[in-house]
Amino acid sequence: MTYYDKRHVAGEFEDVVARTTAALSDEGFGVLSDIDVSEAFEKKLDIEYPEYRILGACNPSLAKDGLDAERDLGVLLPCNVVIYEADDGIVVSAVDPEAMLSVVDNPEMDDIAADVRARFDRVFDTLSGR
Repeated sequence: MTYYDKRHVAGEFEDVVARTTAALSDEGFGVLSDIDVSEAFEKKLDIEYPEYRILGACNPSLAKDGLDAERDLGVLLPCNVVIYEADDGIVVSAVDPEAMLSVVDNPEMDDIAADVRARFDRVFDTLSGR
């Protein structure tokens, strides 16, 4: 079982970040954090690193349902969506919510994980032009 799903996405890096953020929003996710790893490496390590961003995505309604069922679930939130430059283009990668929530021994998480998974699949379909 893999812990993520990813797609190659056509376009310029910042455009893909904007399109990803918009597609997440269409599925009810807000971006709570936007970590520019490349910028951090440049500032802290004085190295150049290919574009790499980590978006912390959260759907408040689903997060509330999850926290109501499992108070410590917050250690696994928000769901990370990563956008990075690879040799063969721009990649969007997201945590597999079903794999992530499989570590929680609570069957109430199954429906939430499936819902998040379906939403992320639609985000990927949007980014792929489907």
